[in-house]
Amino acid sequence: MASGNSCFDDPRNKPEVIDPPRNEDVLDIGENVDENAQNAVKPNVAVSSSVRELLECPVCLNAMYPPISQCSNGHTLCSGCKPRMHNRCPTCRHELGNIRCLALEKVAASLELQCKYQNFGCIGIYPYYSKLKHESQCAFRPYNCPYAGSDCSAVGDIPFLVSHLKNDHKVDMHCGSTFNHRYVKSNPHEVENATWMLTVFSCYGQYFCLHFEAFQLGMSPAYIAFLRFMGDDNEAKNYSYSLEVGGNGRKVVFQGVPRSIRDSHRKVRDSFDGLIIQRNMALFFSGGDRKELKLRVTGRIWKEH
Repeated sequence: MASGNSCFDDPRNKPEVIDPPRNEDVLDIGENVDENAQNAVKPNVAVSSSVRELLECPVCLNAMYPPISQCSNGHTLCSGCKPRMHNRCPTCRHELGNIRCLALEKVAASLELQCKYQNFGCIGIYPYYSKLKHESQCAFRPYNCPYAGSDCSAVGDIPFLVSHLKNDHKVDMHCGSTFNHRYVKSNPHEVENATWMLTVFSCYGQYFCLHFEAFQLGMSPAYIAFLRFMGDDNEAKNYSYSLEVGGNGRKVVFQGVPRSIRDSHRKVRDSFDGLIIQRNMALFFSGGDRKELKLRVTGRIWKEH
């Protein structure tokens, strides 16, 4: 383990689990309007809690979008919940009918709101109906922890996650763009869908996660190794990597582009986007009496020009 290397020392002074920022004065809603309106940075807009409550469905408590329904007494609810109410207002129990609250829809359309990731660096202001769409793609939205050995709920930016992986998950950290790892298991026949190892590499000013694990390939047990890029997909495409495993005069080679950690570990694994070795071949590579797994996986990362 190379956790003492300077390239991994304290990416942040005080790493801690970061929850997505909350702002009670800003509505967390909106989608489906012209993308051109999203690009302009506008003055700060505050929306009062009373307006927030008006736009909140009393049944599901989510933000309401057109068509917003109302009863004859003026109580509103979202179009998704209306069919479940059997034509009865959830507030006063009067018949709902087909009244649409155009006034509230127009109020929502006039609102411009801050992105909920403003504390992570996003300074944009977005129309009500496009805010949700923007937030699903916001470049400043935090990343999920890439560690696959547990259901970790930590989220944050890349420096935070590097510190989190090193200090909380005790992940091996290495500097450099080449690697030579040996994976040993005394009884591989007992392994089912087991995540074995995550290693983080620092090179080219970026961080990469190397995964190696056992999984089921149809009815056959197999092993997979793949690389993920700690950043967005548009940056990941600037890099390539190769993996090689072999033994007894034979070898298997894989070359590809690292997937962003925006894609979950399971999504990458289940798409078979990596070096796959079926168990029989892995034991053949291991030599001996085929009762112990001894795989040596080598590889390198390079930047495309």
